[in-house]
Amino acid sequence: MEQVKKEKNEIWEWAKALLIAFAAVWLIRHFLFTPIVVDGESMMPTLENGERMIVNKIGYEVGEPSRFDILVFHHAPENKDYIKRVIGLPGDHVAYKNDQLYINGEPQKEPYLESNKLQVNGGTLTEDFTLEERTGEKVIPEGYLFVMGDNRRNSTDSRIIGLVPLAEVIGKTNIIFWPLKELGMVE
Repeated sequence: MEQVKKEKNEIWEWAKALLIAFAAVWLIRHFLFTPIVVDGESMMPTLENGERMIVNKIGYEVGEPSRFDILVFHHAPENKDYIKRVIGLPGDHVAYKNDQLYINGEPQKEPYLESNKLQVNGGTLTEDFTLEERTGEKVIPEGYLFVMGDNRRNSTDSRIIGLVPLAEVIGKTNIIFWPLKELGMVE
């Protein structure tokens, strides 16, 4: 009788431990961090198709996106998640001229594009445009971001889908965890 009671108690302890573990994993994944798979070539060479990354879901709950952050957002019309780089913040005017990014009339360095620019053989990586031409806005309104992929010639981004509502942002991502040879942080 004592042996049966001891076995039942041990089973109950294991069940509680498993339940707590599953609940902790669910809470972490739902509220703090979640994995995502890079789908496509729009962020090459910074991110490769099939790489797996960790999305920090709480970072923007306590702070705001910064220019050049890599973030994940949900695009409701397509019911799809995208990974792109923040180019323009609320209040900014964005323009490209002669393959140079201008924010509020000031030229900006984009070191993450250097290897892509070398591959265009004298052509331009990013075509000329202004915020007005792409979105109809003179400046990015409060609550929105202008995002672009690093592979500017092959990216569905704010030039096509428009401004991204901050409410659609899932989180910031900069940690690759798979494949293991790529393990690390990206800028």
